[in-house]
Amino acid sequence: MIRNYIKLFRVLQWIKNLFVFVPLLFSKHLFEHDYFLQVLGGFLIFSLASSIVYIINDIIDIESDRAHPTKQNRPLPSGRITVKSALIAAVILLSALAFLVRYFNNEFILSVAAFITLNVLYSVKLKNLVILDVFSIAAGFMIRVIAGALIINVEISSWLILTTMFLSLFLGIMKRYSELNLAIENGSATRKVLADYTEQFAMHVATIAAAAVIICYALYTVAERTVNVFGTEHMIYTTPIVVFGIFRYMFLVYLHRQGENTSEIMVTDIPMILTVIAYIFATVLIVYRIF
Repeated sequence: MIRNYIKLFRVLQWIKNLFVFVPLLFSKHLFEHDYFLQVLGGFLIFSLASSIVYIINDIIDIESDRAHPTKQNRPLPSGRITVKSALIAAVILLSALAFLVRYFNNEFILSVAAFITLNVLYSVKLKNLVILDVFSIAAGFMIRVIAGALIINVEISSWLILTTMFLSLFLGIMKRYSELNLAIENGSATRKVLADYTEQFAMHVATIAAAAVIICYALYTVAERTVNVFGTEHMIYTTPIVVFGIFRYMFLVYLHRQGENTSEIMVTDIPMILTVIAYIFATVLIVYRIF
């Protein structure tokens, strides 16, 4: 039973909420106890919020999920958890969130409210609107990053925000590409919006988004503000790691037909795991001048 609720809460998907740590990493406060605990609390808040949204989405999509080759095994469409029990779980999570969020500043609370509102709108309507569906996904990631900055009251580079936006657009459109391929293989689409996408269109958008990620990140590493804040120009040497990560992800989606579940790729593909570790390690060495 506990395993079913863990799946209902999509605990694996909580990895996406690690984006709230981005401002902490680049603010040079990563190793400061108070700052780290504040952001860790923000991560927990967004994880609770994410689980609430996933439950709402699963309840709304229960019928379509039953026709999906993999989603039909989720707790709700499979019947292992009833809709009533799922609603009770959502209320409990919401109560916990309401209790914990009181310990954060008003700006952060507004960002959490915006995140939940956006995702509820996505579940109800936006996910069926071509292009806007992907932008809604991207907005969710941007809210996480901005919220991470609001928790500890630090500024975040505009280039870093743009990088986050294009990265999330890239992941979103690659997800649509994977879903479209799966729909073609099974002879039916489980998302209405997939009827408005084609493989060629998705590939073109993904290519543009990938290029934008690389360009924005490269410009961030050489920006005057970045060099002044970190006191070094060495951040540019992390760019090849980012490029490799983007190319690796495209390789997995285009050639290995993965990508429908971003979190699964990030925790199961060894080269991708090593890429993330290498990036964090290199960034910490450079930003915190540990050399």
